[in-house]
Amino acid sequence: MHRILHVEDEDDIRTIAKLTLEALGGFEVESCESGSQAIARVAAFNPDLILLDVMMPGMDGPMTLAELRKLPATAHTPVVFMTAKAQPHEIAKFRELGAIDVVTKPFDPQALCENLDAIWRRFEEA
Repeated sequence: MHRILHVEDEDDIRTIAKLTLEALGGFEVESCESGSQAIARVAAFNPDLILLDVMMPGMDGPMTLAELRKLPATAHTPVVFMTAKAQPHEIAKFRELGAIDVVTKPFDPQALCENLDAIWRRFEEA
């Protein structure tokens, strides 16, 4: 995993995640502020993983995921949702929608890369 498309409507969260993932994780990160922007940029960026906020105005995370699955370039790209709503039944719902896992917000910037690496390893082993 080298390239991460991060979709988040909050500027501060988008900035912190990008800095953390690039500086600590060595990832190449494309940041998008909306689902529609992600759909417009995803094919050119060709991410290994999509880190997708659940609650966004307009097109929310689940709607964005549904649209990404319609595109040949991202029909099978692993998606990790980011959300403050991380009760077990909500996580189960997100997995039913096609996410491989969920990262809770607020997240620890120091642990974000480790969390994504662990999620990626579990995904590859499955």
